[in-house]
Amino acid sequence: MSSSRALNAILPQIEKSPYEAHQKARTFASRYVKSSQYDVAIDVLFQSSRELLKTGQPGSGIDLAGFLLEVYDTKGENVTEESRGRLTQLIALTGSEGAWRKTLIDKSLAWSAKHGPCPAGDQALHHYIGELLYKEGSFDTAERHFLASGSRDSARLLAEMFIQWATPTNTFGLFALRGTIPYLQNGNILAARTFIKHYVSASVLPRSTVGSTLPVGASGDEIIVAQDPFVNFAQLAVVTCQRANGERNKVMRESWVRLCGTYQSRGGILAQPEVRRALQDIATLYFAIPPPRSQAGNPLGDMMSSLFGGAPSAQPVRRVLTPATAATGLD
Repeated sequence: MSSSRALNAILPQIEKSPYEAHQKARTFASRYVKSSQYDVAIDVLFQSSRELLKTGQPGSGIDLAGFLLEVYDTKGENVTEESRGRLTQLIALTGSEGAWRKTLIDKSLAWSAKHGPCPAGDQALHHYIGELLYKEGSFDTAERHFLASGSRDSARLLAEMFIQWATPTNTFGLFALRGTIPYLQNGNILAARTFIKHYVSASVLPRSTVGSTLPVGASGDEIIVAQDPFVNFAQLAVVTCQRANGERNKVMRESWVRLCGTYQSRGGILAQPEVRRALQDIATLYFAIPPPRSQAGNPLGDMMSSLFGGAPSAQPVRRVLTPATAATGLD
Protein backbone atom coordinates (compact mmCIF):
# COMPACT_ATOMS: atom_id res chain seq x y z
CA MET A 1 0.00 0.00 0.00
CA SER A 2 1.22 3.50 -0.82
CA SER A 3 1.48 6.35 1.66
CA SER A 4 0.14 8.86 -0.87
CA ARG A 5 -3.47 8.75 0.39
CA ALA A 6 -2.43 9.63 3.91
CA LEU A 7 0.09 12.25 2.85
CA ASN A 8 -2.44 13.94 0.55
CA ALA A 9 -4.65 14.39 3.60
CA ILE A 10 -1.83 15.55 5.91
CA LEU A 11 0.70 17.67 4.05
CA PRO A 12 -1.64 20.37 2.64
CA GLN A 13 -2.85 21.08 6.21
CA ILE A 14 0.57 21.58 7.79
CA GLU A 15 1.02 25.26 7.04
CA LYS A 16 -2.45 26.42 8.10
CA SER A 17 -3.43 23.79 10.68
CA PRO A 18 -0.26 22.11 11.98
CA TYR A 19 -1.94 20.61 15.04
CA GLU A 20 -4.63 18.90 12.96
CA ALA A 21 -2.01 17.67 10.50
CA HIS A 22 0.03 16.27 13.37
CA GLN A 23 -2.97 14.41 14.77
CA LYS A 24 -3.85 13.00 11.36
CA ALA A 25 -0.31 11.77 10.87
CA ARG A 26 -0.41 9.91 14.19
CA THR A 27 -3.82 8.42 13.40
CA PHE A 28 -2.82 7.19 9.94
CA ALA A 29 0.52 5.83 11.18
CA SER A 30 -1.15 3.98 14.09
CA ARG A 31 -3.52 2.26 11.67
CA TYR A 32 -0.67 1.20 9.41
CA VAL A 33 1.32 -0.16 12.37
CA LYS A 34 -1.67 -2.18 13.60
CA SER A 35 -1.93 -3.80 10.16
CA SER A 36 1.88 -4.36 10.10
CA GLN A 37 2.38 -1.94 7.21
CA TYR A 38 5.51 -0.58 8.82
CA ASP A 39 7.15 0.90 5.73
CA VAL A 40 4.03 2.93 4.93
CA ALA A 41 3.86 4.18 8.52
CA ILE A 42 7.54 5.13 8.38
CA ASP A 43 7.07 7.15 5.19
CA VAL A 44 4.02 8.97 6.58
CA LEU A 45 5.78 9.84 9.82
CA PHE A 46 9.03 10.89 8.19
CA GLN A 47 7.48 13.16 5.56
CA SER A 48 5.02 14.67 8.04
CA SER A 49 7.73 15.28 10.62
CA ARG A 50 10.01 16.84 8.01
CA GLU A 51 7.37 19.27 6.78
CA LEU A 52 6.34 20.25 10.31
CA LEU A 53 9.95 21.01 11.18
CA LYS A 54 10.35 23.07 8.02
CA THR A 55 7.39 25.23 9.03
CA GLY A 56 8.74 25.89 12.52
CA GLN A 57 6.77 23.31 14.52
CA PRO A 58 9.51 21.50 16.48
CA GLY A 59 7.20 20.05 19.14
CA SER A 60 4.92 18.30 16.66
CA GLY A 61 7.80 17.42 14.36
CA ILE A 62 9.88 15.77 17.08
CA ASP A 63 6.81 13.95 18.43
CA LEU A 64 6.34 12.32 15.02
CA ALA A 65 10.07 11.63 14.78
CA GLY A 66 9.86 9.83 18.11
CA PHE A 67 6.91 7.81 16.80
CA LEU A 68 9.00 7.01 13.71
CA LEU A 69 11.72 5.56 15.94
CA GLU A 70 9.13 3.49 17.79
CA VAL A 71 8.03 2.03 14.45
CA TYR A 72 11.70 1.38 13.57
CA ASP A 73 11.99 -0.57 16.80
CA THR A 74 8.73 -2.49 16.34
CA LYS A 75 9.68 -3.44 12.80
CA GLY A 76 13.25 -4.29 13.80
CA GLU A 77 14.63 -1.77 11.32
CA ASN A 78 18.40 -2.09 11.13
CA VAL A 79 20.80 0.79 10.70
CA THR A 80 21.23 1.46 6.98
CA GLU A 81 22.06 4.48 4.85
CA GLU A 82 18.34 5.02 4.30
CA SER A 83 17.14 4.56 7.88
CA ARG A 84 19.97 6.72 9.22
CA GLY A 85 19.44 9.31 6.48
CA ARG A 86 15.86 9.99 7.54
CA LEU A 87 17.09 10.78 11.03
CA THR A 88 19.95 13.03 9.98
CA GLN A 89 17.54 15.04 7.83
CA LEU A 90 15.23 15.55 10.78
CA ILE A 91 18.10 16.39 13.13
CA ALA A 92 19.36 19.01 10.66
CA LEU A 93 15.92 20.61 10.44
CA THR A 94 15.30 20.75 14.19
CA GLY A 95 17.64 23.64 15.04
CA SER A 96 19.73 24.16 18.14
CA GLU A 97 17.23 26.07 20.29
CA GLY A 98 15.55 24.27 23.16
CA ALA A 99 15.80 20.58 23.99
CA TRP A 100 14.02 19.22 20.92
CA ARG A 101 17.15 18.28 18.98
CA LYS A 102 18.82 16.63 21.96
CA THR A 103 15.68 14.54 22.49
CA LEU A 104 15.79 13.34 18.89
CA ILE A 105 19.54 12.72 19.00
CA ASP A 106 19.30 10.66 22.19
CA LYS A 107 16.46 8.52 20.84
CA SER A 108 18.18 8.07 17.48
CA LEU A 109 21.42 6.90 19.09
CA ALA A 110 19.54 4.52 21.39
CA TRP A 111 17.81 2.94 18.38
CA SER A 112 21.10 2.66 16.47
CA ALA A 113 22.79 1.01 19.45
CA LYS A 114 20.02 -1.60 19.61
CA HIS A 115 19.72 -2.25 15.88
CA GLY A 116 23.29 -1.71 14.70
CA PRO A 117 26.71 -3.26 15.33
CA CYS A 118 28.01 -0.53 17.69
CA PRO A 119 26.93 -0.71 21.37
CA ALA A 120 27.66 3.02 21.82
CA GLY A 121 25.53 3.98 18.81
CA ASP A 122 26.10 4.09 15.08
CA GLN A 123 29.53 5.48 14.13
CA ALA A 124 28.28 7.46 11.15
CA LEU A 125 25.41 8.93 13.18
CA HIS A 126 27.78 9.98 15.95
CA HIS A 127 30.09 11.54 13.36
CA TYR A 128 27.26 13.48 11.73
CA ILE A 129 26.08 14.83 15.08
CA GLY A 130 29.62 15.69 16.17
CA GLU A 131 30.33 17.58 12.96
CA LEU A 132 27.04 19.47 13.23
CA LEU A 133 27.79 20.55 16.80
CA TYR A 134 31.41 21.41 15.96
CA LYS A 135 30.30 23.75 13.18
CA GLU A 136 27.95 25.44 15.65
CA GLY A 137 30.78 25.94 18.14
CA SER A 138 29.49 23.42 20.72
CA PHE A 139 32.93 21.89 21.17
CA ASP A 140 32.31 20.13 24.49
CA THR A 141 29.24 18.28 23.19
CA ALA A 142 30.82 17.53 19.81
CA GLU A 143 33.82 15.97 21.59
CA ARG A 144 31.71 13.17 23.06
CA HIS A 145 30.28 12.23 19.67
CA PHE A 146 33.65 12.25 17.89
CA LEU A 147 35.09 9.99 20.58
CA ALA A 148 32.07 7.66 20.46
CA SER A 149 32.24 7.48 16.66
CA GLY A 150 35.87 6.43 16.57
CA SER A 151 36.09 6.69 12.78
CA ARG A 152 39.11 8.18 11.07
CA ASP A 153 37.04 11.13 9.86
CA SER A 154 35.90 11.78 13.44
CA ALA A 155 39.46 11.55 14.71
CA ARG A 156 40.62 14.10 12.14
CA LEU A 157 37.83 16.54 12.97
CA LEU A 158 38.43 16.07 16.69
CA ALA A 159 42.08 17.02 16.19
CA GLU A 160 41.09 20.07 14.17
CA MET A 161 38.58 21.13 16.80
CA PHE A 162 40.97 20.57 19.70
CA ILE A 163 43.65 22.69 18.02
CA GLN A 164 41.14 25.54 17.78
CA TRP A 165 40.15 24.99 21.41
CA ALA A 166 43.71 24.82 22.73
CA THR A 167 45.23 27.72 20.81
CA PRO A 168 43.87 30.69 22.84
CA THR A 169 45.05 29.19 26.14
CA ASN A 170 48.16 27.38 24.85
CA THR A 171 46.93 24.11 26.39
CA PHE A 172 48.05 21.84 23.56
CA GLY A 173 49.22 19.07 25.88
CA LEU A 174 45.90 18.80 27.69
CA PHE A 175 43.95 18.43 24.46
CA ALA A 176 46.48 16.00 22.98
CA LEU A 177 45.75 13.72 25.95
CA ARG A 178 41.97 14.30 25.76
CA GLY A 179 41.96 12.87 22.26
CA THR A 180 44.58 10.15 22.57
CA ILE A 181 43.77 8.48 25.89
CA PRO A 182 40.03 7.82 25.31
CA TYR A 183 40.67 6.30 21.88
CA LEU A 184 43.38 4.06 23.34
CA GLN A 185 41.11 3.06 26.22
CA ASN A 186 38.51 1.98 23.66
CA GLY A 187 41.07 -0.18 21.90
CA ASN A 188 40.92 2.10 18.87
CA ILE A 189 44.54 2.35 17.76
CA LEU A 190 43.58 3.56 14.29
CA ALA A 191 41.61 6.53 15.63
CA ALA A 192 44.30 7.37 18.20
CA ARG A 193 46.99 7.33 15.53
CA THR A 194 44.89 9.38 13.10
CA PHE A 195 44.06 11.92 15.81
CA ILE A 196 47.58 12.51 17.07
CA LYS A 197 49.15 12.66 13.59
CA HIS A 198 46.62 15.25 12.47
CA TYR A 199 46.94 17.14 15.76
CA VAL A 200 50.73 17.52 15.70
CA SER A 201 50.70 18.55 12.03
CA ALA A 202 48.94 21.83 12.92
CA SER A 203 51.12 24.84 12.12
CA VAL A 204 50.15 26.63 15.35
CA LEU A 205 51.56 23.86 17.56
CA PRO A 206 54.80 25.15 19.17
CA ARG A 207 57.74 22.95 18.15
CA SER A 208 60.88 22.23 20.10
CA THR A 209 63.90 24.41 19.31
CA VAL A 210 66.24 21.41 19.76
CA GLY A 211 64.98 19.26 16.91
CA SER A 212 61.84 18.99 14.84
CA THR A 213 61.40 15.20 14.53
CA LEU A 214 62.56 12.07 16.32
CA PRO A 215 62.61 8.64 14.61
CA VAL A 216 61.00 5.81 16.54
CA GLY A 217 62.10 2.23 15.90
CA ALA A 218 62.95 0.76 12.50
CA SER A 219 59.50 1.13 10.94
CA GLY A 220 59.97 4.68 9.72
CA ASP A 221 57.65 6.18 12.35
CA GLU A 222 58.66 9.47 13.87
CA ILE A 223 57.30 11.92 16.38
CA ILE A 224 57.21 15.67 15.97
CA VAL A 225 58.99 17.08 19.01
CA ALA A 226 56.75 19.70 20.60
CA GLN A 227 57.50 22.18 23.35
CA ASP A 228 54.70 20.72 25.45
CA PRO A 229 55.90 17.42 26.96
CA PHE A 230 52.36 16.01 27.11
CA VAL A 231 52.07 16.29 23.32
CA ASN A 232 55.25 14.21 23.10
CA PHE A 233 53.89 11.70 25.60
CA ALA A 234 50.68 11.30 23.58
CA GLN A 235 52.68 10.51 20.43
CA LEU A 236 54.94 8.03 22.24
CA ALA A 237 51.94 6.36 23.89
CA VAL A 238 50.33 5.66 20.53
CA VAL A 239 53.55 4.34 19.01
CA THR A 240 54.16 2.09 22.02
CA CYS A 241 50.60 0.70 22.03
CA GLN A 242 50.87 0.01 18.30
CA ARG A 243 53.72 -2.38 19.02
CA ALA A 244 52.02 -4.10 21.95
CA ASN A 245 51.39 -7.81 21.93
CA GLY A 246 49.99 -8.46 25.37
CA GLU A 247 52.40 -10.18 27.72
CA ARG A 248 54.37 -11.70 24.83
CA ASN A 249 56.28 -8.52 23.99
CA LYS A 250 58.24 -7.83 27.14
CA VAL A 251 60.24 -5.02 25.51
CA MET A 252 57.09 -3.02 24.79
CA ARG A 253 55.65 -3.78 28.22
CA GLU A 254 58.76 -2.40 29.87
CA SER A 255 58.79 0.55 27.46
CA TRP A 256 55.25 1.45 28.51
CA VAL A 257 56.15 1.27 32.20
CA ARG A 258 59.20 3.48 31.70
CA LEU A 259 57.26 5.94 29.53
CA CYS A 260 54.51 6.40 32.11
CA GLY A 261 56.91 6.47 35.03
CA THR A 262 59.16 9.08 33.43
CA TYR A 263 56.35 11.50 32.59
CA GLN A 264 54.30 10.91 35.76
CA SER A 265 57.33 11.60 37.95
CA ARG A 266 57.30 15.17 36.62
CA GLY A 267 53.83 15.78 38.03
CA GLY A 268 51.12 17.66 36.17
CA ILE A 269 48.19 16.15 34.28
CA LEU A 270 49.61 12.62 34.00
CA ALA A 271 50.03 12.35 37.76
CA GLN A 272 46.35 13.08 38.45
CA PRO A 273 44.48 10.05 39.85
CA GLU A 274 41.89 9.81 37.04
CA VAL A 275 44.61 9.96 34.37
CA ARG A 276 46.71 7.37 36.19
CA ARG A 277 43.69 5.07 36.25
CA ALA A 278 43.15 5.58 32.52
CA LEU A 279 46.79 4.77 31.80
CA GLN A 280 46.52 1.66 33.95
CA ASP A 281 43.49 0.60 31.88
CA ILE A 282 45.62 0.99 28.76
CA ALA A 283 48.46 -0.96 30.38
CA THR A 284 46.08 -3.84 31.07
CA LEU A 285 44.41 -3.69 27.68
CA TYR A 286 47.51 -3.61 25.48
CA PHE A 287 50.27 -5.06 27.63
CA ALA A 288 48.37 -7.45 29.92
CA ILE A 289 49.77 -5.64 32.94
CA PRO A 290 47.30 -6.31 35.77
CA PRO A 291 46.11 -3.44 37.96
CA PRO A 292 48.32 -2.80 40.99
CA ARG A 293 47.28 -4.17 44.36
CA SER A 294 46.99 -0.61 45.62
CA GLN A 295 46.40 2.52 43.57
CA ALA A 296 48.29 4.54 46.17
CA GLY A 297 52.00 5.27 46.10
CA ASN A 298 54.52 5.55 43.30
CA PRO A 299 52.81 4.91 39.94
CA LEU A 300 56.02 3.54 38.39
CA GLY A 301 56.54 1.25 41.36
CA ASP A 302 52.95 0.05 41.20
CA MET A 303 53.20 -0.72 37.52
CA MET A 304 56.55 -2.46 37.90
CA SER A 305 55.13 -4.49 40.75
CA SER A 306 52.26 -5.61 38.56
CA LEU A 307 54.60 -6.37 35.68
CA PHE A 308 56.93 -8.62 37.63
CA GLY A 309 54.93 -9.64 40.68
CA GLY A 310 51.58 -10.69 39.24
CA ALA A 311 48.06 -9.70 40.11
CA PRO A 312 46.07 -10.04 43.32
CA SER A 313 44.34 -13.37 43.78
CA ALA A 314 40.83 -12.01 43.15
CA GLN A 315 40.79 -10.04 39.92
CA PRO A 316 37.96 -9.10 37.58
CA VAL A 317 38.14 -10.35 34.01
CA ARG A 318 40.53 -8.10 32.11
CA ARG A 319 40.28 -7.02 28.49
CA VAL A 320 43.49 -7.72 26.60
CA LEU A 321 44.04 -6.43 23.11
CA THR A 322 46.61 -6.62 20.34
CA PRO A 323 47.07 -4.12 17.52
CA ALA A 324 45.57 -6.51 14.97
CA THR A 325 42.25 -6.71 16.83
CA ALA A 326 42.40 -3.04 17.79
CA ALA A 327 42.12 -1.89 14.20
CA THR A 328 39.50 -4.34 13.01
CA GLY A 329 36.23 -2.95 11.70
CA LEU A 330 36.85 0.66 12.50
CA ASP A 331 36.30 2.02 9.04
